[in-house]
Amino acid sequence: MSRILIVEDEPKLAALEAEYLRAEGYETHCIDNGTAVAGWVRANAPDLILLDLMLPGRDGLDVCREVRGFSDVPIVMVTAKVEEIDRLIGLDLGADDYVCKPFSVRELVARVRAILRRGRAPSTGLLLNEEKHSAQLDGRDIDLTPVEFRLLGTLASAPGRVFSRGKLLERLYEDHRVVTERTVDAHIKNLRRKLEAARPGEELVRAIYGVGYKLEV
Repeated sequence: MSRILIVEDEPKLAALEAEYLRAEGYETHCIDNGTAVAGWVRANAPDLILLDLMLPGRDGLDVCREVRGFSDVPIVMVTAKVEEIDRLIGLDLGADDYVCKPFSVRELVARVRAILRRGRAPSTGLLLNEEKHSAQLDGRDIDLTPVEFRLLGTLASAPGRVFSRGKLLERLYEDHRVVTERTVDAHIKNLRRKLEAARPGEELVRAIYGVGYKLEV
């Protein structure tokens, strides 16, 4: 049974959402304050979060950023401000969908069902936080240089996809300096060493001869 976390400070709306979701066979839990969300998510690992934008304690945008720092759980943002929609779309917060109040609860349930039906991509155990410039593998911190962080972020954006050295070079340096493709090899060597220290005996970044590199799932 999938577990849905409803983060909503309007008691009647939260109860209505929970009622409809339970009727569809989902287990639900409601939280009415933004500050309590991250701890509950860490402890209970829900399958999806319905996250209101305007919350006491901490707003939905901050909550979404915090949760994305350690979890890939699907998040549906809920807002009463039509003008916030463009902002939600424009910001790379990692939300999977959004709905605007007032909305049909039946439509909301349909969106939840569709997202859960898609499932999640296989996890690499890797968590990257661009705002904090932090990286973790299996819960272990990895100390990366800015170039290594961008390199790993590019590979992690599409696990299993092979990136050419040329494509990786485009992402490495913000000042677009002229360097050779062998520069990528040097950074890959350092990145592999750091990843292997966090997960010994496993090669996460693989070289595809004559093509480039990919991150193994």
